[in-house]
Amino acid sequence: MKQTAPRLEPIQLLVHASALVPLAALIAAAFTDGLGINPIQAATQRTGQAAILLLIASLACTPVITLTGWRKAGTFRRPLGLYAAFYASLHFILFAGVDYRFSWALLLPELTEKRFILVGAAALLILLTLAATSFRFWMKRLGKRWKLLHRLVYLAGGLVILHYGWAVKGDFFGLSGNVLRPWIYGILVVLLLALRIPAVRAAVIRLRQRASLRQSASPEAQ
Repeated sequence: MKQTAPRLEPIQLLVHASALVPLAALIAAAFTDGLGINPIQAATQRTGQAAILLLIASLACTPVITLTGWRKAGTFRRPLGLYAAFYASLHFILFAGVDYRFSWALLLPELTEKRFILVGAAALLILLTLAATSFRFWMKRLGKRWKLLHRLVYLAGGLVILHYGWAVKGDFFGLSGNVLRPWIYGILVVLLLALRIPAVRAAVIRLRQRASLRQSASPEAQ
């Protein structure tokens, strides 16, 4: 019997469509002169922003299950992570390929002088490794090591925030300049990772279950 591909549910279609919005907006801006006087820089920044937001969204899937009990959120973790890796790759290609034409003579001084580039490159390598090993083949091949490997996504989250914080104009740790957005993203990542700590996760689940029991026992619910 011929197997048919599983149909995507409306919520899954919405997730994929939302993840592709930044790419569609970038293409539209490129064809309508909407990228300003420095289009390469604008495109690089846009793809970087998309990569960060999608990585945060991927990291949020498990905490959403913890907070709400909605297990469907777990099915979005992998596609959102793959989209994050995709935009991070575009971000790198625009920077190293379009802007510097993959010229090591131009890139090496940048790598040694600007620490945010090294941090970003490390984050990209992690994301690409996780994307390449996100398939069932590697899950079976690596066994228990697969989970250990994919915990590197937490490190990638921290490196991406550091990359962004050091790339903007200002002093990221000195809290001066244009650092508000990277700090907001950083706080979000810290909160999402905190919700993954077993003790914190168990406490949140207990609170959620108690709140659910109170709600079901209240007169308004009967």
